[in-house]
Amino acid sequence: MSSAAKSWRAASFSAEILGVMLATWAALISVPLALGQIGISWDALNHHIYLGWVADRPRFERDFLAASYQSYQFPYLYWPVYKLSASGVSGAWAGVVLATLEWLAVPALWLIARACIPGRSWFDTWMRGISVVLGLSSGLVLSLLDTTANDLLAAVPLVWAVAFAMAPLDVENSHLSTRRAVLLSGLFAGVAIACKLSNGPLAVLLPVFWICCGASFNQKLANALLGCVAVVAGFVLAYGYWGWQLWQHFGNPVYPFYDEIFERVRNWAGWQR
Repeated sequence: MSSAAKSWRAASFSAEILGVMLATWAALISVPLALGQIGISWDALNHHIYLGWVADRPRFERDFLAASYQSYQFPYLYWPVYKLSASGVSGAWAGVVLATLEWLAVPALWLIARACIPGRSWFDTWMRGISVVLGLSSGLVLSLLDTTANDLLAAVPLVWAVAFAMAPLDVENSHLSTRRAVLLSGLFAGVAIACKLSNGPLAVLLPVFWICCGASFNQKLANALLGCVAVVAGFVLAYGYWGWQLWQHFGNPVYPFYDEIFERVRNWAGWQR
């Protein structure tokens, strides 16, 4: 393919993803704007606002189980909800901000669609656009667009992890080497698990993509090892500060989970709460 043809294809893809991003952003923010508000669920009253408060100013020395054991979830994804509420932003505009943060998953959805549908015909373009729409149109996704739940926000790095994992399979990918794609995939997967531990059972499937990227057995094994190390690094980078605080106060960086295991560690280290 000539350089001019490559430039034209790159430009057409750039225009396509820009159009998809603008259209999906308008669709997502239209929900809270049309409603004029976002819903406050029981979870919001129980721990959404409280965890955002904890992210803003730790309260270990002031509260104990203020929102039951959910008080010790990773709190930083709840900070936007807390800050918007504390700043007196209207429900509609708070919804716009939250929808915009969730919209960050859209480019990753489009990259996944391009890896599966790489053609340049109008049919292929429409199929990629429809794929993105379908990715945002499940009942679960739609039910979260007008609430304070952070499930969609926690899913953003996981979607990017999948997009990077599929990048070596994308015939149009000309920017990422296989090793860099696997590294980024692992890092984003680690961040996703830190944001929500329940992302772990989904991220555990990513090595299937990493292994497929290698030409030889040694390359497949190297990709899998690199991805797994990157997952650990991404988790530590994202969760480390919060985990350290939990360790200092409870002797368990994932408190209250697996406390019977960390009790042995505390006893071995002579650590007393």
